[in-house]
Amino acid sequence: MNIGGMEWILIFIVALILFGPKKLPELGRAVGKSIREFKNATSGILSDDEEKRQEPARAAQSEVKKEPPAAQTNLTNKDA
Repeated sequence: MNIGGMEWILIFIVALILFGPKKLPELGRAVGKSIREFKNATSGILSDDEEKRQEPARAAQSEVKKEPPAAQTNLTNKDA
């Protein structure tokens, strides 16, 4: 969904007619603040999901590193 220049001009004219020139800056600030809060909330949710997805991988890596070298088997000297 791509909005071009003519569409933005039409939206601005309609908003100007509906809300008037005195309310338009206040309305713009409110819309900008709402968009910023929405983006912050969604980025927080996305980062939480990413951390949850990486947790099992980190746990598996730490378990592999904790395994003592004596517990590892040597498959090349099996016949000896």
